[in-house]
Amino acid sequence: MNTNFFKKVRILDGGIGQELLIRGMKPKGTLWSASALLNENYHDLLLNTHLDFIKAGADVIVTTTFATRRIRLVENKVQDKFEYLNQKACEIAKKAKNQYPKILIAGGLPPQNLTYKVDERPDHDIKNDFYNQAKLINPYIDFFYFDVLSSVKEIKIAIESINEFNKPFLIGLHISKGKNLPSGEKISDTIEVIKNNKVLGIMLSCVSPENFQSNLSEIKKLGIPFGFKINGYLKTEPFPKINQIKSDSSYLQPTEFLGKRKDLTPKKMFKFVKKFKLEGATILGGCCEVGPDHIKEFSSLK
Repeated sequence: MNTNFFKKVRILDGGIGQELLIRGMKPKGTLWSASALLNENYHDLLLNTHLDFIKAGADVIVTTTFATRRIRLVENKVQDKFEYLNQKACEIAKKAKNQYPKILIAGGLPPQNLTYKVDERPDHDIKNDFYNQAKLINPYIDFFYFDVLSSVKEIKIAIESINEFNKPFLIGLHISKGKNLPSGEKISDTIEVIKNNKVLGIMLSCVSPENFQSNLSEIKKLGIPFGFKINGYLKTEPFPKINQIKSDSSYLQPTEFLGKRKDLTPKKMFKFVKKFKLEGATILGGCCEVGPDHIKEFSSLK
């Protein structure tokens, strides 16, 4: 893969998990998008969702491996499906690429503990979790995408965990509000980490367009391709563990505790994205609550 890929405008896909829910997937526990992998009746639904993002103009699709991290499977008592679910996510993404060979597959490596919260476990535990998931998805992907990480420590460990696979990577940071990562660090604190000849670019992931705007000047200063996967939530905070969800509930929709904005129509979000592109952003994508109609608007900026 050309490591200069993101030096020109590229379109990423949107929020697969939320899109699957909109299309009728019935999830279990906190498995979210992994429910579509566990239940083979949803495999075609997932494939068609990937295809619809591609048809809307996405140059890159991300594997549905956000909820196939080991800790999430343990919570839902399906840890024995770890290999199957990660590989199945990649196989379905590969089917989409077989129909559209020019698109790239990003291997999503999510935070290996809670979402939107710093992983404070020992380094070797974090590294093992990243490595074990990366090893399964590596054969199917064009590059790794560190999805919604919350600290410089996690980025360093994630990079170390994929070293033997000799593939480039895209960094996705998260800032819930203000200008600090959940760890308290700033975007500029990643400067030493990004001095790596395999880094493709850096993003803010699963953030509001306003939040990206407030951090735009600092991310630009890093001097590498930058961009975003913006969401349509009212707020972002750590996802609850399954034992924090009421026992009579088979699933807690993320929008039930994060809220859903009604103002971010495809046209409205396009205005934000156009502004960010004019500021130099070349990695343009969506996260939760961003569907193919939004991505179609983004793709007109190529």
